[in-house]
Amino acid sequence: MIGIAGSAALAAQTVEDTAVPAAANLDLPQNLQIFGKADPNVRKPTAIVNGYVITRTDVDQRFNLVVGLQGFQLNEQEANQLRLQILRQLTDETIQIQEAKSNDITIGADQIDRSFVGLSQRFKRTPDDMRKWLREIGSSERSLRRQIEGELAWQRVIQRKVSAFTNVSDEEVNGIIARLKAAQGTEEFNLREIYISATPERSGEVYRGMQQMIQQMQQGRPFEYFARFSEATTRAQGGDLGWVRSAMLPAPLATAVGQMQVGQVAGPIEVPGGFSVLYLVDKRQVLTADQRDARLSLRQITVKFESGTTQAQAQAKAAEFAKVLQSTNGCGAVGKAAEALGADVVDNDAVRVRDLPPQLQDIVLNLQVGQATPPFGSPTDGIRALVLCGRDDPKTAGLPSADQIREGMEEQRTNLRAQRLLRDLRRDAIVEYR
Repeated sequence: MIGIAGSAALAAQTVEDTAVPAAANLDLPQNLQIFGKADPNVRKPTAIVNGYVITRTDVDQRFNLVVGLQGFQLNEQEANQLRLQILRQLTDETIQIQEAKSNDITIGADQIDRSFVGLSQRFKRTPDDMRKWLREIGSSERSLRRQIEGELAWQRVIQRKVSAFTNVSDEEVNGIIARLKAAQGTEEFNLREIYISATPERSGEVYRGMQQMIQQMQQGRPFEYFARFSEATTRAQGGDLGWVRSAMLPAPLATAVGQMQVGQVAGPIEVPGGFSVLYLVDKRQVLTADQRDARLSLRQITVKFESGTTQAQAQAKAAEFAKVLQSTNGCGAVGKAAEALGADVVDNDAVRVRDLPPQLQDIVLNLQVGQATPPFGSPTDGIRALVLCGRDDPKTAGLPSADQIREGMEEQRTNLRAQRLLRDLRRDAIVEYR
């Protein structure tokens, strides 16, 4: 595939070689002035990265791809913010592809084709349907293939320049096992992180941008939407850091996570080189059986509201619903209660406590078999309750295997080295914005 920079250079060479003979018979002024508007189809550069041109069209097509895949509804401010993030992403993508080529790493068209087919299948489309859909949303196959090339190229760079130097010795693994045993009973956290670097000159701007990010999360925008623009290597996994203990985190993050509740977002938190936003997915105790791993057998009873139900009507229905539940003794009586209420019943025999919404977890943990949660719902979704039919408590947690520990340490080191490599490449890159 010929890149934009390569195409531009080829075109410039052609013009230079033919300009004199072609214009020899024309009476053209030396200092001419153009009247009228330029051709709107001409792609004007937005940034030039080490000679490679990123055009406004590139930004627009990637913007439309992100919005189309995620189904976002953005206001003007959010759209402008997303465009800036996409420009930074395209800049990183270009630097990564250039680094791959400088190391004689080439991603063949056949590899990109396979990834394109696989991605199309993930979205339940044929490749032809995917191409048509991309055109309909204002993106292009070229934009998606460029993104695929960037991801594959960077993976190969990491494998060659980073992964080979992240070997973990047996002594280190044994040290981790010893520390785990010593830490038995202490808390560890399942975290997601968004990290944005900031120079002293840009710290205020980045801080305010991340504050706006948190506000949008509080309004319902998912964490994963913003995680894709994180500068950490975990952005491909939605910012997932996995299970970590506070001792493994930088001091500012460890302090913040110790004060967080499950489901809470915290930040912006200043860390060396920038700012982070944390999302606490879950927490547990090291090598200790956790009640939230208990598997439940639940029976859900649901009453749907008719369209146009008012808040007062919903409350009256909820009161009736709660009264019937109080007189329902055990799961065997749920069917009869459902008939009286005109309700639907659904069974699930393999629900973990930690998979329930945070608001319900503590309630369910305190239920005895046969008891029901308080009614919950809304005028639009209807009202429902969960009846506990059975509970299998978790067994005592055991040590992870040596191989699991080794893989986790190697992945952590790889991510850190890859992050440093990209930071160095950014520092050395010549980027001109237009």
